[in-house]
Amino acid sequence: MEADESLKQEVLRLVPQQVPFRFIDEIISLDDQQIVGAYRFREDEYFYRGHFPGNPITPGVILIETMAQVGVVAFGIYLLSRQKNMRPEQIKLPISLFSVADGVEFRSIVLPGERVIVKAKKIYFRKVTIKASVSMERENGEIICCGELSGVGVDR
Repeated sequence: MEADESLKQEVLRLVPQQVPFRFIDEIISLDDQQIVGAYRFREDEYFYRGHFPGNPITPGVILIETMAQVGVVAFGIYLLSRQKNMRPEQIKLPISLFSVADGVEFRSIVLPGERVIVKAKKIYFRKVTIKASVSMERENGEIICCGELSGVGVDR
């Protein structure tokens, strides 16, 4: 069953990464099997000054981080709340540690100002460990990068 808008907003508020290292603006859809989120890479992002001066492109590690924030962190918060049968704000959230990026393939670059859509499908969620198949696309559906990402929650 699709999460309602208030639940999506609650999950988004609980994502611990914050500006300037937050790469999720919106959760578009969310249920027990998948999540879809979006982010617009602003032209003044701090990393464009050095990657590359005069010809800025979004670093691959930032693209992976964006996929992880949607497909591991936000999705994991939601799935943990479902597992505990509580609202996300009611549970003591562990620190989410990104643990594995497997088979990540880059097919294109992301320029300043572009909006990307991140889609993740659950492979498994056990206790506090999540593994998901994650892709990043342009708004027209063109795949930018994809792979399998995993994360684990660690008590604070």
